Amino acid sequence: MIEYRIDRRSGVATYVQIVQQTKQALRLGLLEPGDKLPAAREVVEATAVNPNTVLKAYRELEREGLVEARRGLGTFVRKSLGATPSDSPLRGELSEWASRARTAGLERDDVAALFAAVLDEHFDTTEKEQDHR
Repeated sequence: MIEYRIDRRSGVATYVQIVQQTKQALRLGLLEPGDKLPAAREVVEATAVNPNTVLKAYRELEREGLVEARRGLGTFVRKSLGATPSDSPLRGELSEWASRARTAGLERDDVAALFAAVLDEHFDTTEKEQDHR
């Protein structure tokens, strides 16, 4: 089951963080079709966020067709986004790289900026803009 981690200093809305973390879990194969998301009450207890925030995130995921709410049963994953399982060799290589970056003295934000710049070099930014429409 997914455990949400909320970064209140990130500047990213809490419900968006929940949506992003759920999508990441779907991409990595940590959540698969049929899996149940934690009840809103459980997320509230674990993260100390407003219940309406959790429900807003779940509604957004439902609107995108990724999950479905079943009355009285909970919210379940409808489809996966995964192309790269969490045990992929690429993940191991990236983990080693992140470890080297940390050893070299880079902060988390430095690593994120560097990684984003490399992604922009290798992936067409117009694809991202079209995905958001």
